Amino acid sequence: MTGIRLHAPRPGWSVDADVVVVGSGVAGLTVALRCAAAGAHVTVVTKALLDDGSTRWAQGGIAAALGEGDTPEQHLDDTLVAGAGLCDEEAVRTLVTEGPDAVRRLIATGARFDTDDETGAVLLTREGGHHRRRIAHAGGDATGAEISRALVEAVRAAGIETIEHALVLDLLKDAEGRAAGVTLHVMGEGERDGVGAVRARAVVLATGGMGQVFSATTNPAVSTGDGVALALRAGAEVSDLEFVQFHPTVLWLGPDAEGQQPLVSEAVRGEGAHLVDADGHRFMVGAHELAELAPRDIVAKGIMRRMQELGAEHMFLDARHFGAEMWEHRFPTILAACRAHGIDPVTEPIPVAPAAHYASGGVRTDLAGRSTVPGLYACGEVACTGVHGANRLASNSLLEGLVFAERIAADVTETLREPAGSPQPAAVGTATGTVLAGPKARPEIQRIMSEGAGVLRSRESLERAAEELARIAEDAAAAPESPGTESWEATNLLLVARVLVAAALRREETRGCHWREDAPDRDDAWRRHLLVTLRPDRTLSVSTTETAAFPPAAAPTPHPPTNGAEPRSTT
Repeated sequence: MTGIRLHAPRPGWSVDADVVVVGSGVAGLTVALRCAAAGAHVTVVTKALLDDGSTRWAQGGIAAALGEGDTPEQHLDDTLVAGAGLCDEEAVRTLVTEGPDAVRRLIATGARFDTDDETGAVLLTREGGHHRRRIAHAGGDATGAEISRALVEAVRAAGIETIEHALVLDLLKDAEGRAAGVTLHVMGEGERDGVGAVRARAVVLATGGMGQVFSATTNPAVSTGDGVALALRAGAEVSDLEFVQFHPTVLWLGPDAEGQQPLVSEAVRGEGAHLVDADGHRFMVGAHELAELAPRDIVAKGIMRRMQELGAEHMFLDARHFGAEMWEHRFPTILAACRAHGIDPVTEPIPVAPAAHYASGGVRTDLAGRSTVPGLYACGEVACTGVHGANRLASNSLLEGLVFAERIAADVTETLREPAGSPQPAAVGTATGTVLAGPKARPEIQRIMSEGAGVLRSRESLERAAEELARIAEDAAAAPESPGTESWEATNLLLVARVLVAAALRREETRGCHWREDAPDRDDAWRRHLLVTLRPDRTLSVSTTETAAFPPAAAPTPHPPTNGAEPRSTT
């Protein structure tokens, strides 16, 4: 295996497959099911249990033009507005036109959405940035859990091979530079214990996000940017990593709260909850035509501005007018979470503040999910398809996972029909590799990122963050950590943090969920994408596209790229 890799022992075991899917959320399991249905031998690798991916935490729902009077064109318009000029329109059009049927296929797979008792029609709600009710939900506010349940049951019924409690390490390549599998570490005992390898003709990254790079996030503990870090070390291009969406309404648990925080779904505002300050003033009214239902970046900024004006640590979400019955039936998960922390939204406003939620950027792909490394695909939050632009529209993420997973499966199964040829077998990495940061670096990285690259950013804060991250890297080089799950995760977090800060420093404007206090206006000169790769000497190369037209992945022979223009290097 060539290129940069993590310091790890040689694999002590290996298995073979046609396709290895890394991740078990909506994107990964959909790819696995579609590929298996086409006759491919699929192995799913997941970091925890099969149903422990980020999908199960999704509350609000999945957006699609399913309602009467709604159209894909209207969905497209709302998505483009939210994306603040950086969406790839072709990718968005693909999402909104293929989305409704993809949701219907998900229902056919076994997902049970909330329906009208009389007509049986799927119930739809509204969220920020949507001008129509087009969000399908399940269990009131447990949509992700229901989708995960249905897909996990389908995967098990299909007999798809799974490897749980496995942290993916690095990409294997054949002699021609194509993806040929992954190395991974299984955290447990048994036949597959320790470092091993899954060899496959296609590798699909569906590892979710990297929210754990910040101190407070809605992401689970497993979201440490492993997929983006693997792709960078393998030579793939990543894009738009500066656009981290901070969810406006996360349950505020105190100034020292760290790790995963309870989300208060945007659907609560969609059903009529109000954002207020301590005096009960609805500060979003007049700030945007949609008030509390403005796109998430605008609401997050509105909350932060009001907090700054008042010197407050949080704002409030007031939904007392819902009454107990509505809370218990429409939002039982949120109600239980609030009450578990001593807050009863039936009788009191909910303290909320923004927290890291979703990475709009990731591994750059074309419309078939292909990265710039032949044979390596990405979908879901780990990918940057061009759909989200500078700010993801609410509830488009589950839909993106579905639509582009199906596109990847179609491309992979077509590729598998072609003769494999006789490439040299992948050479599995030796014990040498990039130095590892220690477990103690993780909270330090999170503190640095929260202070310097959070909702409010400036050149000064970002330069300070870059310097502190460089110091952590220097300390790791001076005293490398031994291989292990905690050091591998910390090293992945350090790499994605460096990329995020480098991109945020380069983009000298405020756009979407990237807010630069020292450059508070949108600048059309920056209506372009930032592309980052990792050089062999482990320094970062940052370049830009000429315009917002989303560039293609490098041609993964024999398939040509499907969209855009070549990037222009600026470094």
